[in-house]
Amino acid sequence: MKVLLVYDITNDRVRTKIADFCLDYGLDRIQFSAFLGDLSRNRQEELMLRIEERLGKHNGKIQLYPICERDWRARLEIIQENADDS
Repeated sequence: MKVLLVYDITNDRVRTKIADFCLDYGLDRIQFSAFLGDLSRNRQEELMLRIEERLGKHNGKIQLYPICERDWRARLEIIQENADDS
């Protein structure tokens, strides 16, 4: 199932480690604090447990949203790459 994971974490070291966890689980970074990919329910729970352990007593907010196939197909997106930003 597709999932969207987003976070707001103030501690740089914790934030970097959690981003590494997301990449280790095969998620793709789509924004600085947002990752998207396919994870089974078991893998979702496993990832969230690892994140919770790493977050420890640091401030942070992590949200993982499952996205059903119907909603995924209905998404709207704009992707513009290699634009001249001058």
